[in-house]
Order: sequence, then C-alpha cells, then structure tokens
Amino acid sequence: MTPDAAGRLPSPGSSYDVLVIGGGITGAGIARDAALRGWRTLLVEKDDFASGTSSRSSRLVHGGLRYLEHGQLGLVFESSNERRRLLRLAPHLVHPLAFTWPVYRGARLPLWKVNAGVTLYDALALFRNVHRHELLRAAAVQRAEPTLDARHLSGGVRYWDAHTDDARLTLANALDAERAGATVLNHVTVTALRMQGATADGARLRCTLSGAETEVQARAIVNATGPWSDSVRALEGAAARPSVRGSKGVHILVPRERVGNRDALTLLHPDDGRVMFALPAGTFTIFGTTDTYADESPDSVRASAADVDYLLTAANAFFPAAALSRADVVSAWAGIRPLVAASGDTPGAASREHAIEVTPAGVVTITGGKLTTYRIMAAQVVDAVERRLGVRHRCITGTTPLGDDTARREAACTGADSARVDPALEWRFGDLAFAVAHEHARTLGDLLIRRTKLAFERRDNGLGIGPDVARRVAPLLGWTEQDQRAEVERFAEEVRRIFGAGAGA
Repeated sequence: MTPDAAGRLPSPGSSYDVLVIGGGITGAGIARDAALRGWRTLLVEKDDFASGTSSRSSRLVHGGLRYLEHGQLGLVFESSNERRRLLRLAPHLVHPLAFTWPVYRGARLPLWKVNAGVTLYDALALFRNVHRHELLRAAAVQRAEPTLDARHLSGGVRYWDAHTDDARLTLANALDAERAGATVLNHVTVTALRMQGATADGARLRCTLSGAETEVQARAIVNATGPWSDSVRALEGAAARPSVRGSKGVHILVPRERVGNRDALTLLHPDDGRVMFALPAGTFTIFGTTDTYADESPDSVRASAADVDYLLTAANAFFPAAALSRADVVSAWAGIRPLVAASGDTPGAASREHAIEVTPAGVVTITGGKLTTYRIMAAQVVDAVERRLGVRHRCITGTTPLGDDTARREAACTGADSARVDPALEWRFGDLAFAVAHEHARTLGDLLIRRTKLAFERRDNGLGIGPDVARRVAPLLGWTEQDQRAEVERFAEEVRRIFGAGAGA
C-alpha cells in the first residue's frame, strides 16, 4: 500500500481543539470553518472524502422549489441565499442552470399553480436569482425542448438554479481546511471515543489502508457522519434513540444524444406525480431522483432494478422517441439522505432542515440538511462548538472564496499526461497524477469514482481500465505488482457495492 500510509496518522497523544468525524460535504465544511476561525482542527473520514451521499446526489445547488409544496418556506429562503452565495464564492464549481418545467393538461399541478410557485420561489430569493422565471406557452416549451413529448402540453415555466460536481465541492472544502491549517485524513476511521468520566475528549483512530492506530485528544468533537450518525453515537456507550432516518435517492445516467434535452427539466412522474429531474451532465443525461425510506446500510445501498425501472418509466413518458431500456443505462447509483428521524410520514414531505444537538457525552452532532446549505450548517455547528469552548470568533466563510486549483491541475496535464484515460471521455492521466500529488487520492476508487467521474460514465464502471490506471499511478503511490492486483480487486468490490453486481448491467 501507500508508503506513507502508516505515517499519515497524527503522533500518539496529539491534541486538537476540534475533531470532526465525517468527510462528506457537511464535515468538510465544518473543518474549513473551524480552521478559518483559528481552531486546531482534525478532520477524519473512514473511506474517502465525499464517498457516501456527497458523491451520489443530484449534483444540484438549488433553492428547493419542490419544498414549497410542503410549506418549507424557511428552508427555501435559506437555500436560495446559499445558492447565490456559492455562485459568487465558488464560480469554478457552482454554475447557473436553466430549468424548463413543462405542464400537461390534467397534471397534478396545473400551470397557474406552477407559475405561482415559481413566482414565490423568485421572491424568496429576493428576486436576485441568476434570472427571473418566464411563463411559457406550449409552443415556446416545444422550441426550448424539441424532443419533449408535446401531446397535451399546456405550457410551462423556465426558471434558474445551479449545478455542481458534488464530490469536487466536498474535496475543495477539505483542501481549503488544510490550507487554513487543519489536518485532513481520508481512509482513517474512529474505532473508539476516549472518555474522561462521562465526557468524550478524544478518539482512537485506525488507518484503513495500513492498519496503524493512534489516539488523539480533542477539546470538542463533532459527529458529521450523516447516515452513519447513529453508529458514531453508539461509541459513546449509552443507549440513544435513533437520530437519523434514511431516505434513498436513486439516479440513472443515460446517453444525452438518446434523450435530446437541451437544459434541465423539472418533471412530475406519471405514476405518482412526485417531482423529479432530467439533468444535463456533459454528454449524458441524469434522471432522478427517487425518495423512499430505506433500512439499508448506507455502506451498501445501491439502485435496485425496480428503482431503475421507475426512472426509465418517467424518461420514456416525457421523451418517447428515446425508447430507453435497462441496456441504455450507463450507470445507476443510490445515496442515503440523513433526514432528521422524526421528520414526516413520507420522505417527500419530510423536512430537509437540519438539527444540531449536544449528546450527553458532549459530542456536537448534526443531522439532516442538504448539499446546498452545507456552509450555513457548518457555521452553526462551529458556533455550537465555540459555545462549549467558551470562545467566540467571527465566521468568515460567507465572504471567503473557495479555493480554485483549476489552473494548477491544467498545468499538470501537459505532455504525456494530457492523454485521456478513456478516449471518449474528458478525464486525463494528468488529472489522476494531480489527484495523487495534491488531492489525497490513495485508491483506485478515489481516482475513478470521486476525483473523476470515470466510474459513472463508463458502462463497466471503470473495471476495464482499473489495471491500466493502477500501473500508471503505481510509481506515485509506491505500489508493487502485488499491491496493484490487490487494489484492482478492492476497486472491483467498491464498484459492486456502489453500482451493483455486473457493473453497468
């Protein structure tokens, strides 16, 4: 394995002000906020940054138009503000995206109601969205999206949100935390909390790559593990009611040329009327998402055949000429949304608002929330930490741009490193080398699933290129031939776990 794997851990007895457990978007945002306020911060993630829900989302930074139907005006207002802020502070990662919402005669939501909702949506953004919405006649909808089914079309609306690379947004926060002085470690798990009486004041850590262990002290501990929150709470040793209820969200990715969508679309599923999206993703289109309560482990959740069929039904209803089948699905994936346990009878009606509590052992725990609001969630968690520490600093993440490594990455992709890993896709070998050198990539999964989207965009989910990529990065990671074989098998297991058996099938 990586030659520095054993030496990556902090020295035994190392002391920090804040230990953040969980390297998804929330944990990475908390680490960045804490480090920018001057706290000695340690961020640990048991797998890789964004390896859970934060790399399996709809990739949207949005106000949450569909939440208006359930009266969650406060959440929409907050989300709209954060969308505007991220568009300003991270323009290299968060980009405006136009949505068309076609409305058909007899739909659950008539055109007047959709238009009223989008008008309120703009109002909650204080009319400072990228552009204001437009009411469209049926002919205008057809001109905007000519492959859309035009039968019984009564009109539509056009409005704006934003999209992002969810895994890269998470990574950017972790790297910014590191630049601000934090220690950030992926592939490091917390095996036990160190207790001083009834209060947690540190943790036992184990590197999952080398097996090395150490123990650290921390004045404050944050549980930001999302769907895994209750597992961390169990380390406190006291029985506690469940704090998280998982909602499963599934997406499928298909060739965009088959669908023909020009921009994003908001759609009502023909079977149950729930809101879903068709989203442009380069040469692909993403359809999603489902929303069902799930008892599956967040470590093993993946799309079922029924989930895929549900999304294909909607895709073919709105784009009948596509005639999509399971064979057309390039990849399908699922994530678990960590909803607050007592929030709603159905997942669609459940609040996406977050909850922060301090457990009896003194661990600051955050549950719920959404990708768009991660920054303000992080600020509120660090505020809670500072109340425990008895010191208050000003939060500056609302005005501090997120780090941009685009120019450095492009500079690294020169000469032989400019060759594409897959001739049909945009990712280059230089991207992989840069990820190893500067972005904490340690495994094939880190490289092919999260630093790039190769596993999502190849029908074999990257299995066919795994051995070649392992050979190319082996000198950078110190892998022997035996290490390479083991890493290829580890990657195959991760692909099976995320994308299902018979990857791409």
